Amino acid sequence: MCLFTEEWVPSCHSTIKKNSTAHSAGPPSSRQRFQRPESFENPPMYVAVMTYLGFGIVTLFGYFRDFLRAVGLEKCHIAREREEQKDFVPLYQDFENFYTRNLYMRVRDNWNRPICSLPGPVFDVMERVSPDYNWTFSLTGKTIDNVINMGSYNYLGFAENDGDFLKTVADRTQQYGLGVCSTRQEMGNLAIHEELEQLVATFLGVESSMIFGMGFATNSMNIPALVGKGCLILSDELNHTSLILGARLSGATIWVFKHNNMQSLERLLREAVCSGQPRTHRPWRKVLIMVEGIYSMEGSVVRLPDIVALKKKYKAYLYLDEAHSIGAVGPTGRGVTELFGLDPSDIDVMMGTFTKSFGAAGGYIAGKKELVDSLRSHSHSAVYASAMSPPVTEQILRAMKCIMGLDGTTVGQARVHQLAENTRYFRSRLQEMGFIIYGNDDSPVVPILLYMPGKVV
Repeated sequence: MCLFTEEWVPSCHSTIKKNSTAHSAGPPSSRQRFQRPESFENPPMYVAVMTYLGFGIVTLFGYFRDFLRAVGLEKCHIAREREEQKDFVPLYQDFENFYTRNLYMRVRDNWNRPICSLPGPVFDVMERVSPDYNWTFSLTGKTIDNVINMGSYNYLGFAENDGDFLKTVADRTQQYGLGVCSTRQEMGNLAIHEELEQLVATFLGVESSMIFGMGFATNSMNIPALVGKGCLILSDELNHTSLILGARLSGATIWVFKHNNMQSLERLLREAVCSGQPRTHRPWRKVLIMVEGIYSMEGSVVRLPDIVALKKKYKAYLYLDEAHSIGAVGPTGRGVTELFGLDPSDIDVMMGTFTKSFGAAGGYIAGKKELVDSLRSHSHSAVYASAMSPPVTEQILRAMKCIMGLDGTTVGQARVHQLAENTRYFRSRLQEMGFIIYGNDDSPVVPILLYMPGKVV
């Protein structure tokens, strides 16, 4: 779940503004909050028992229904799908298909709903019905209005449709068109691309930056340009799939340390320094620590000061993915480095996306000028991918200038502060209501554990 700024919260959420001051007054400093070890509340025993019992019952009924389908007493789409796909390699293992048929299919209508409005605090969805118990859906032509949005990363509300706010985006579209249809190294390098890269570097407090048209590819296509065979990657066990894919494509050796566990990380660093590469025991060409600012499934914040200290102690490099933290945390929205009061130069590779707080698309790599210049020549995402769309580039410029106050207003900072207040209030009220939630107080990602499958709907 993620939270929105108060200006985009409708009347049904008005209590957030009234009560948020009580929960946000005098919070402990970021360093004080994160000196405490991360804790995850365990469910009561009866909840654990009922959860296992619930999944057990659903699984037993699933096998019984599969038997009925096999003998023809229950109709479903499995036989037709198997016939259509018999010449193709199966994408899923047998149990995954079992789970899809018998567990996910029961609650399938909760996902993949067609949306027909912008992803604000509320949105409209297209009504649909299923004549065959969620195997297929058909649209009725009606819409369901004002559905509460609890799953968007539109943290600051910049994914909007206000004509006054988006005037500069419309102007850029008139000037440059919708697409570049070329790479940056050929005919796709526009003046606004370079303007955005300079602004990103200024916003982050680093020497240089480079932008990319796709956030996922920013990780998966750039990590292979940074490390390779003979290098070692130390990856947090809960890192995003894009980081994992990039690490695998690089050809580097990958060691995984426990989530946010500094003892586990230091043990691997010590072993890397003492033992070197397997068999030859030669020193590693590079040792790269890969972490995220905010982990999108757990809502936890990286223990950045401790990781920076270990990185310096063992002379490793640090790759920080700020997809969910840039624009969303820190007094002025500059991410976890600002949240902890650290020097951005302590981070060797700063990565982030524009798909969350900035309401756009794409990502960036930032750091020293030598790093960025090397990526311009060796990154697959830079050499082969189409340059960022001009209106998307302008949207990011508009949002970032608003956050920095360069548009002559305080709207951006007001949104950042309101998001922090909403985050703390929302978390505290959920805990008062008895929910078990994960993550840190400053994280706008709020995982709520439901446990029992019957509660998912």
